[in-house]
Amino acid sequence: MAVRKAVAVVSAGLLLAGGPVAAAQAAPAASATVSVLHGVPGATVDVYANGQKLLTNFKPGTLTDPLKLPEGEYDLKVTAAGKTAALIQANDVAVPGGANVTVVAHLDASGKPVLTPYVNDTSKLAAGQARITVRHTAAAPAVDVRAGGKPVFTGLTNPKEAKADLPAGTVKADVVLAGTSTVALGPADVDLKEGTNTIVYAWGSAADKNLKLAVQTISGLHGNPSGVPGGTGGQAAQQDLPVWPAVAVAVLMLALLGGGTAAVRTRS
Repeated sequence: MAVRKAVAVVSAGLLLAGGPVAAAQAAPAASATVSVLHGVPGATVDVYANGQKLLTNFKPGTLTDPLKLPEGEYDLKVTAAGKTAALIQANDVAVPGGANVTVVAHLDASGKPVLTPYVNDTSKLAAGQARITVRHTAAAPAVDVRAGGKPVFTGLTNPKEAKADLPAGTVKADVVLAGTSTVALGPADVDLKEGTNTIVYAWGSAADKNLKLAVQTISGLHGNPSGVPGGTGGQAAQQDLPVWPAVAVAVLMLALLGGGTAAVRTRS
């Protein structure tokens, strides 16, 4: 897979940068598990790390499979697909070893492209429990998320997240405008499987009427799984929404398109 080959090249470059003696003496670097969600409408880009192309023709709505990156510092660059000039560039971006991170390129509340890395909660769950995480990554106002008609996450604004551990099963959820009973999305049945963290992202723009949902599932959170849970990626859900939704901490990459410099935020 081209992405994994690029990661291997980056990893090798980091090792060789210290020379053969340093490489032989250094302890193995811990790796971070990283997924990337492209949530900026209308922008197809290439992503570079330390001068090596990491992602090619990265399209809106795509959630990558988890990648393993050695801990360290990375120089990152985003270009228009097939171009070399940097649209956005960030140097010496720290990648913490052992973390499970999802980096979301999205619009802020005003519609400006920004970068928000989230550290995913991979702590163990009790038997019979599941976790749901809701992340507001759309250019849209604040909302409340309800379960069974009762608010469980209130006043959620971009780029904040909220989460809860619940009994595994199906939850009937809807989204209302913050502080009101005006339904913006739903109701919908959300299937929460035991031992998983279901992460729901709302991305796009309410003003441009191109809001969509992306769903990420991290499994293996019960028992004693070996290593860091990776989760699942692939194509993000492409559900068009009539008004703002959001049924849903550390560092890394990607800043996508739009005028100016993207902000880098770390949520924890």
